[in-house]
Amino acid sequence: MHPVEQRPPAAGVSGFAAVPVAIERTRVLRHEVLRPHDTLEQVVAAEPPGAFAVGVFEHGTLIATGFVMRDEAPGDWRIRGMATVAAARGRGAGTAVLEALIEHARERGARRVWCNARTPALSLYQRAGLAVVSEEFELPRIGPHFVMERVFSPAT
Repeated sequence: MHPVEQRPPAAGVSGFAAVPVAIERTRVLRHEVLRPHDTLEQVVAAEPPGAFAVGVFEHGTLIATGFVMRDEAPGDWRIRGMATVAAARGRGAGTAVLEALIEHARERGARRVWCNARTPALSLYQRAGLAVVSEEFELPRIGPHFVMERVFSPAT
C-alpha cells in the first residue's frame, strides 16, 4: 500500500477533490471503464510498481481515478489509468484527478508528464496544459490514442 499524504484535499472549480487512494481501490473502476475486455487479474498485472493513485468520491462512491509514476527517463512521469464513470463525465471529476496527478509529479521534480490519451478525452488533457506530440495511433481492443505531454520549465 502506498503512503497517503496527510493534507486536506483542495477542491477545484468543480467542487471535486481528488484524494490519495490505494491503487487496489481503483481496480474495479479502471476495469469497468478502461479494460472491460480484460480480466481483473490482467488489470492488476498491468499495474506498475510505485504508482501513486488518486480518486474522486461522490456520496462515498469512487467516480474518477488515475495514477502517475516515474518513467524511465530522468524527470519524466507517466499518467495512466484515467477513468471516470459515465454519469460523472463533463462535471470536473476527471479534471480534479488529472490536476492532482500533475501536482504530485511536479512536487517530486517532474520536468515532463506524458500519457497515451484516448482520442475522445483530448480536451481534458489539453485544458491541463498537455499538448499532442504524436500522430493518432490505435491500441488493439482499446481504441485511438495520441501521445500527449506537458513540459515544465525549471521555474514552474
